Amino acid sequence: MEPKINCAQACVNGCILGDKCPNIEFREAASQFIKETSLDEMLAIAEERLRKKMMEPPKWVLPEDA
Repeated sequence: MEPKINCAQACVNGCILGDKCPNIEFREAASQFIKETSLDEMLAIAEERLRKKMMEPPKWVLPEDA
C-alpha cells in the first residue's frame, strides 16, 4: 500500500519518500529542466506567462459556484 501524503506540505525541504515517491517522474523532469535551462530562459518563460495571464479577461467566481 502506497503512503498517502500531501507532498506540498510534507516535502517542502525535499522528498521524504525517496524512491517510493508517487511523483518521481515529475521530479526527474523538473531536475532535467533545471539542468538544461538557463536562468535567463526561465525568467523569459515566466515573463511570457505573466504577460499572457494579464491579457486574459477577468474570471468571475460567484459564491454559489464555489
